[in-house]
Amino acid sequence: MELSILWPLFLLVGWTFCVLVLIPIARFAAAVRGKVGQQDFKLSESSKVPDWVILPNRNYMNLLELPVLFYVLCLLLLLTHQQTEGMVYAAWGYVFLRILHSLIHLTFNHVILRMVVFASSNLLLLSMWIVTGVRLLAIM
Repeated sequence: MELSILWPLFLLVGWTFCVLVLIPIARFAAAVRGKVGQQDFKLSESSKVPDWVILPNRNYMNLLELPVLFYVLCLLLLLTHQQTEGMVYAAWGYVFLRILHSLIHLTFNHVILRMVVFASSNLLLLSMWIVTGVRLLAIM
């Protein structure tokens, strides 16, 4: 069984963990600088928490929302033997766009560019689901 669809999946999982590490780093840095106290995180993040501390957490949440559908799709492709070279390329494209979205969001945070990349990744994922659904319906 060909397993190449799993490599982009593993990369996105790895990237998600990298972004996760940024959350405590930012929070501890803010605490050391006296910008926040532990009460500011009791119910998520208070209004006192600086944007640069909120940002990694928000990006991490983005990586746990729609990418869940990517993970399910990759496993579905694998289990139904519907993985194609085109789907593997599309999966790599999706992961590239998600990482690019994170890099934009976590660095210079240009909202329009970030939105274009985010929307592109979502459209690519949607198209992957549509193609997969059509293929699976055709073989039933």
